[in-house]
Amino acid sequence: MPTLAPSAAERAAAALARWRHARLLHPAGRTFSAETIIWGTSGPPTGVPLLDLPGRYPATVRLSKGVPTPGSWPDVLGLGVRLHRDPEPPVDLLVSSSGAAPVLRHLPLPRRRFTGTYSSIMSFRAGRRRLFLAALADPDSPDLGRGLAEVSAAAARADAPRLVLAVASAVGPWRPFGQVCLAGQRGAREDAALAFDPIGNVPPGLRSVGPIARLRDRTYRGSRRARGASAQSGGSFGVTV
Repeated sequence: MPTLAPSAAERAAAALARWRHARLLHPAGRTFSAETIIWGTSGPPTGVPLLDLPGRYPATVRLSKGVPTPGSWPDVLGLGVRLHRDPEPPVDLLVSSSGAAPVLRHLPLPRRRFTGTYSSIMSFRAGRRRLFLAALADPDSPDLGRGLAEVSAAAARADAPRLVLAVASAVGPWRPFGQVCLAGQRGAREDAALAFDPIGNVPPGLRSVGPIARLRDRTYRGSRRARGASAQSGGSFGVTV
């Protein structure tokens, strides 16, 4: 019996994705080349090498609208970051617009502006610890604006936008550990081919647990299956789309 619900969820997600001829979740978005710089977690280490140890990775970033609503209407905004670690598998970090406070970081919150707090919503486990990941606004970065057209215009500037990567416990403050720097926008074909896996492509040392994680795994799997995509499709160097 425990396997029936996930299978049903995957089939339902695939059917809905085929019906809309697009991703089930966050169908409208823009994809960009990027660079991710990790300087390491301040304070006590998390035990997750990707968060604790300095590094530099080429990346693919997608900013998107969840429903999507028209133009700059409020929506649950999404940010996906794929870190390319060739020859190791990629790491996918997916976060949604939320509040920065502990009581709000597990809730998706609609907003107009793409500059703001994005949280993983779902927590992860690192050993016995419960952690949330986030992308925060960089106060010294150009604003991303409202609507996807403004996001594209902001990324085309010489001083392209940046976002700060951070980690926190369920009740603790956000601790920055790196930043994402946007570069050139990729084409619509590359955006359509890109497929994230927020459960299978988590950073080594983190685990997704609980019924929400299992449901998320099945819905993303169903959406990818309907599009003929894999967990590493698109947005990667040397990976077939």
